[in-house]
Amino acid sequence: MAVLSISDAHLAFGHVPLLDAANFSLEAGDRVGLIGRNGTGKSSLLKILAGLEKLDDGLLQLQQGLRTVYVPQEPELDAQSTIFDAVADGVAEARALRLRFEQHAPGDDLGAMQERLEQLEGWTWEQRVDETLQRLGLDGTRRVGELSGGLKKRVALARALVARPDVLLLDEPTNHLDLEAIRWLEGLLNAFGGSLLLITHDRAFLDAVCTRIVELDRGQLRGYPGNFAAFQAAKAYELQNEALAQARFDKVLAQEEVWIRKGVEARRTRSVARVARLQEMRTQRMARRDVQGRVRLDIDAGSASGKIVAELEGVCKRFGERAVVQDFSTTILRGDKIGLIGPNGAGKTTLLKLILGELAPDEGSVRQGTRLSVAYFDQMRATLNPDATLADTISPGSEWIEIGTQKKHVNSYLADFLFSPARANSPVKSLSGGERNRLLLARLFARPANVLVLDEPTNDLDIETLELLEELLADYDGTVFLVSHDRRFVDNVVSSCLVAEGQGLWREYVGNVQDWLLQSQRAAELQAKAAPATAGAAVPAPASTAAATPAALPKRKLSYKEQRELDELPARIEQLEAEQQQLAALMGGTELYTQGAARIQEVTDRASQIEDQLMQLLERWDTLSSR
Repeated sequence: MAVLSISDAHLAFGHVPLLDAANFSLEAGDRVGLIGRNGTGKSSLLKILAGLEKLDDGLLQLQQGLRTVYVPQEPELDAQSTIFDAVADGVAEARALRLRFEQHAPGDDLGAMQERLEQLEGWTWEQRVDETLQRLGLDGTRRVGELSGGLKKRVALARALVARPDVLLLDEPTNHLDLEAIRWLEGLLNAFGGSLLLITHDRAFLDAVCTRIVELDRGQLRGYPGNFAAFQAAKAYELQNEALAQARFDKVLAQEEVWIRKGVEARRTRSVARVARLQEMRTQRMARRDVQGRVRLDIDAGSASGKIVAELEGVCKRFGERAVVQDFSTTILRGDKIGLIGPNGAGKTTLLKLILGELAPDEGSVRQGTRLSVAYFDQMRATLNPDATLADTISPGSEWIEIGTQKKHVNSYLADFLFSPARANSPVKSLSGGERNRLLLARLFARPANVLVLDEPTNDLDIETLELLEELLADYDGTVFLVSHDRRFVDNVVSSCLVAEGQGLWREYVGNVQDWLLQSQRAAELQAKAAPATAGAAVPAPASTAAATPAALPKRKLSYKEQRELDELPARIEQLEAEQQQLAALMGGTELYTQGAARIQEVTDRASQIEDQLMQLLERWDTLSSR
C-alpha cells in the first residue's frame, strides 16, 4: 500500500522541466534510493514530498496521519543550543503541548489536549530523546557550534528519528561522514521500521541499504527493483533499446522529409494523411529529450617524476600533547595509487602534507623525489574565486587552453564538463555544489601534473561522472593520493591504503578498502583467540599440572574428518567460483532483466549468498592449513 505518491507531476525552474508528467509512489516499508544527474531536481522532489515546496501541476497524495521527516544535505541547527535541545526539536509539538497542558488556563479543553498528547507519546518525550542520544552515541550537554560536520549530521538524524516518522527523507546522508560513521548509518537505517527515500551517490551505501532504485532522468521517474548493481545492467539494456527505437524513428522521419520536398508533380498527388503523419513526427522529435552528454575527462601527466616520490623514516608529528603521526615509515613510488583512510580529525591531511614536504616532521626524516608536479583537489573548494567567471577560472587571460599537445578553446573545454558556452562568463558563485566540483576537476585537469592529491572529490558528483573519473585515474600514469569515504570509488582506484589506527599510529595495507577490512577482521579474530590463552598463561599453575599447560602441549594434528574436509575444500571453492562467474555474466547481460523482478531478486540474492559462503570456506581453509 502506497503511503505517499505523486501523479502527473510537473515542476520547472527556467526553460527545462525537472518533472515532466512524472509519477512515483512509496510503499510501506520501501527502501528507495533516488539517483540522477546533478541538477535534475532530486532535492526539489524530496522537498515537495516533505511539504516544503509545491508542484507546478499534478497531484501529491499522502496517507492520512502520515508522519514525514526530511533531513537536508546541510542540516540547519542553532549553534548556541545543546545537542539535547536540538534533538528535542524533533518532538517540538509534544513538548509544547505538554507544557501548555501543565500550565493550562481556564477554558482550555484538557480532554482534547490529553488525547493528542497520548497520540504523540508526549508524556515521555524526555526519555525518547535520551534513548535516541544514547543509541546514536551523542553527548546531550555539548553545544552544537562545537561539533564537526559529521557530528552535526548525526544530530540531524537523531532529531529526525526521535519523531518516530513513518517516512524518512534523506538528502546525501553520507556527506561529511567518515567510513566508520557510514557503516554505522547503514546499520541504523536497516533497523528503521518505516519507509525510506534517500538521495546518495555512494554506490556501496545504495547496495547496503536500498531494495529499489528510482532514477530521475529527463523529467521522468523510473523504478528498478534490486540494488544498484541490478539497476546498472537494467539501465544499460533500456538505453540500448531506446537508442535503437530512436534511430529507427529518425530514419523514417528523414525519409518522409525527403518525400515532402519532392518536385511539383509529386506534391500534387501527395497523401493528406501522410502529411499529417509527418507533422506529428516533427512534433514528437521536437518534444523528445535526448540523453544528456557525458563528461569527457582527460589529464596530462606531464613529464614523469623520479622513481621514488617520497621516503619517510620514523616520522612523528604532534600538535600539543596529541600525536597525529607516530613512528611512521614508508616508501611511495611513481605510479602508486594510495588511499588515506581514517575518521574525521585523524590527521589524513597532516600526513599528506608530511609526504609532500609541506610540513616538517617533529622527528624522523622525509625525502621527496625529483621532478614532482602536484595538483590539488580541495574538498572545501576554497581555491575557487566565487566572483571569477568559469572561463577565467580555467584559463585566466586567454581564450585557449593546452592539454598535452592538444590546443582547445576554453568554451569547448568547458563543454566537455557539461557547461554550455552561454555559461562561460557566469560567476562561480552561481554554480551548484556538483557543478563547482566539476569546475574544480576541469581546472585540475587543465594543468600537467604527475602527482594528484584528491581530497573528497566524490562529494556532490553524480554516479556517471564518478565512474568516468575512476576510469581516468585507473589509466593515469602518475601518482595519486586519495582521501574519500566513498568505498566503491576508493576500491576501484587505489592499490594500497594508509589507515589510521588511533593514537597517531598509521599502517599500510596492500589492496583496497575491502582488502583492509578483511585483513583487519582476521587480525582481530586471531587476537581474540590468543587472548584467552595469554590470560591462562598469566595465572601460575600448580606444579603437578605445569606440564599440561597449553604452551607445553605439541600442536594438535588434524583428525581424519578434518583432513578429509581440507582435501575437499579446493573443489568446493572452485565450484562456487564457477557459479559466481556464471551469475556475474548473467547480471552483466540483458536477458535477465526481461524475466521480471522476482528472477532478478533471486539471482542477486544467490550472488550475495555465494560471496558469504566463499568467505567462510576460505577462512576454514586458512584455519585447517595453519594446523
